Amino acid sequence: MNNIDKQFKILSPTAILGYGFPLESFMNGIREDPDLIAVDAGSVDPGPYYLGSGKSFTDKIGVKRDLRHMLKQGIGRKIPIIVGSCGGSGAAPHLEWCKAIVEEIAREEGLSFRLGLIYSDIDKQVVIEAIENNKIEPLQYLDKLTSDVVDRSVNIVAQIGVEPIIEAIKLNCDVILAGRAYDPAVFAALPIHLGYDPGLSMHLGKILECAAIAAEPGSGSDSVLGILGPDSFILKPLNRIRKFTRESTAAHSLYEKSNPYSLPGPGGALDLRNVSFRQLPDGQVEVRGSRLIPSEKYNVKIEGVQKLGYRAISIAGSHDPIMIKNISDIIKDVNATVADILHSENIDGEIYFHIYGKNGVMGSLEPAQEIVSHEIGIVIESVSSSQEAANTICTITRSTLLHYGYAGRISTAGNLALPFSPSDLPAGEVYSFSIYHLMEIDNQDLFKIKVVEI
Repeated sequence: MNNIDKQFKILSPTAILGYGFPLESFMNGIREDPDLIAVDAGSVDPGPYYLGSGKSFTDKIGVKRDLRHMLKQGIGRKIPIIVGSCGGSGAAPHLEWCKAIVEEIAREEGLSFRLGLIYSDIDKQVVIEAIENNKIEPLQYLDKLTSDVVDRSVNIVAQIGVEPIIEAIKLNCDVILAGRAYDPAVFAALPIHLGYDPGLSMHLGKILECAAIAAEPGSGSDSVLGILGPDSFILKPLNRIRKFTRESTAAHSLYEKSNPYSLPGPGGALDLRNVSFRQLPDGQVEVRGSRLIPSEKYNVKIEGVQKLGYRAISIAGSHDPIMIKNISDIIKDVNATVADILHSENIDGEIYFHIYGKNGVMGSLEPAQEIVSHEIGIVIESVSSSQEAANTICTITRSTLLHYGYAGRISTAGNLALPFSPSDLPAGEVYSFSIYHLMEIDNQDLFKIKVVEI
C-alpha cells in the first residue's frame, strides 16, 4: 500500500470513450503527472438495441482516436489505463470489439503492454438459479424476473464493482478493459486498492465518469483532473474556458439519483449527507465528507434484452393548419384504415405515430394539450416479426396518411412533406430491456479475467 498522504491524480479524458476531447486539455492533464487515466465507455441511455445487437453506439474512428492518445501517453509514461463498459454496453462482443481497436493501435504505434480483460457476462443458468434461491429483486416499477424471461434474453451482463478491477490490477496489467461496469468503479478501484478512502474515491469517480459535465460550462467532450487526498478531493478543469463551482459540483452530485443523499452501487451506498464543497482559486472545488456504507448483501445490477422484431420508419412534416388542428382524429382514422388492409393480408405488426410539435417527446405524459405549432413533424414507426412485414406496414401507413381526405382539406396533391427519398427506412432489429434487476452474489468468481501480452 502506498502512502496515502500523497495526492493521487486521476485524468478523465472524456465522458464516454469516443466522444472526443480537445488534445490541449488532455495534454494539460498529462503534464500534471496523473497516477491513472480512466474513462467510462458505456451507458444504457441509448437504449436496448446496442446490448442486443452486440454493436457499439460510439463510432470506431472516435473510439480509436481517443484510445490512441490515451495509450501513447499512458504506456510511454507508465500510467495505468482503465476503461469500463467497453463498446457501450459491455457484453463480450463489445469487449472484443474494443480489444481489437487496442491491438490495432498497438501495432500501428509499436506499443507493448500487459492487457487485462474483464468479462461481466452472466450465464443464463446462473440467473435462473438466483431466481430459484430468491436472490434477485426487481428495481422500482419492474416486474419480478422469471426463468421464461431469462430464456428469451440475450447478452446478460452485470455492472461490476471495484473488486474485479482490483484483481486485474494485482495481475500487473498496464491496460484494463472491462465489460459492463459501475461507472465510478473504473476511477475508484486503483485508489481504493492503494488505501485511499472508499467514499471519497467513489464520489470522485461519480463526478469524473462524466468528465467536464460537472464544470461550467459543462461538456461531455473535455478532460478534467481529479486529485484525491487522505480526507478530501479536488476537481481541476483542464480547459481555460471551464471552471468548477460549488454549485455545479453539488448539482452533479445529484445527477442520476433518486435520493439526493444516497447512491447505491455494488457492495455499498455512497452517503452524501455530510458532504461539503469549498471553492478554490482557478476554478477548482474541494469536496469533503463523502462516506461509503457497506451493504449487508452484495448486489449487482444485471441487464439483458429480448428481441421484439424489426422496425421501419418514415419521417414527414405538415404545415397545414387544418391538419395540425385535427391531427389526433386523422391519426385515429388512418390507423383504422391501415388495420383493415393489414388484416385482409394477414400481416401482423404495430404502428406508432410520434408527433413532434404536439407530444413527440413526452407522449401521453405531455401536460400541454393544445397544439400551438405552425408546423409538426410526424415519425411513423412500424414493428413486426420480419423486416419485410415492417417495411410493408410502414409503406401502407405512410401512403394512407399522405393522401388521407380529412374534413376541411384543401390540397389534393398530398398532406405530407417528405424530406428523404426513399421515404421509408428499414431500421433493423428491435429490442426491449427484459432484465433490469438486482442480483445478490456470494463472490466475484462470476467475472472472468483474461491477461494478454500485447
